[in-house]
Amino acid sequence: MTTADISTRESRTSPDQCVDLAGTRWPLYKIEALVVGFVLFVVAGAVTQSMQVAVLTAATVSVITWWARRVYYSRPA
Repeated sequence: MTTADISTRESRTSPDQCVDLAGTRWPLYKIEALVVGFVLFVVAGAVTQSMQVAVLTAATVSVITWWARRVYYSRPA
């Protein structure tokens, strides 16, 4: 049987870019992406009256925000 040797990178976020939630450090970019996604979900749901459009739009924008902010925060100062 073979096993996968998956390496993970250490997070490059500094402690001042993290928020402590229930004893766990969360990078700020994750929280920002979740908030943006939730707000967009509510707005898109109210405007279009369609759950499919609201969910897909919010998910897409959340992923884009997550990756864009992750790259932004991982840049050297």
